[in-house]
Amino acid sequence: MRIGGVRRVMGVAAACGMLLSGLSACGGPATKGQGAATGAPTPRPRAGASADPTRVPGVGDRFQRRIPADSRQVVAVYGEGRDSADATLVLYTRKGSVWQRTRGWPAHNGKKGWTLDHHEGDNRSPVGVFTLTDAGGVLRNPGAKLPYTESGSFAAPRSWARTHWHDFDYVIAIDYNRVKGTPPNDPTRPLGQSKGGSIWIHMDHGSGTSACVSVSKAAMEYLLRTLDPAGHPVVVMGDKADLQA
Repeated sequence: MRIGGVRRVMGVAAACGMLLSGLSACGGPATKGQGAATGAPTPRPRAGASADPTRVPGVGDRFQRRIPADSRQVVAVYGEGRDSADATLVLYTRKGSVWQRTRGWPAHNGKKGWTLDHHEGDNRSPVGVFTLTDAGGVLRNPGAKLPYTESGSFAAPRSWARTHWHDFDYVIAIDYNRVKGTPPNDPTRPLGQSKGGSIWIHMDHGSGTSACVSVSKAAMEYLLRTLDPAGHPVVVMGDKADLQA
């Protein structure tokens, strides 16, 4: 369905005027970092003998309890360190009571690392468990199961470095300080502007972000085609130490 030149599946399209507020937390040129994401899956980590298959690996009791009981898909983002922009993103699928690793990719997070108390402009990604309900981007829907908004309003400003121009070709909204069921670039922030927002999983440019998580185009396409509202997907994200606490 096309409404006012914007394609929206299962939802209402965002207005182009929302661009700057929608991009404020996600983008902007960043300092070049290490570990640029690629389309190749990361090596499968070797599970320890004491690993509990009914738990998402590397996630302690505090955040394990926050994963909804009806969730069957978890996107886990393991940050290398509290002040690091490098991470690994792994998709887990629950079969019965067992969490199985599906795919994994190199990723980036906020250029200054992670925080348990995110605020606008701190250049750190929020640690926590958040639902994933909406997606969109500049490019045509690649077969997403989540409601998808196609709009040129997602395009990164051409005043940004050329390496960032395609950051928002595909995005998945992380439900931090936003209204579920709206396009990812809806500017509404229920917790207030100072708590930041517009935090997405989006395409990687080879270094840290302003607060989002970024992966390769191949990874984004896989996630969009795999994450299913019926599976109640969530993202569990943070530096490894905080996630394990």
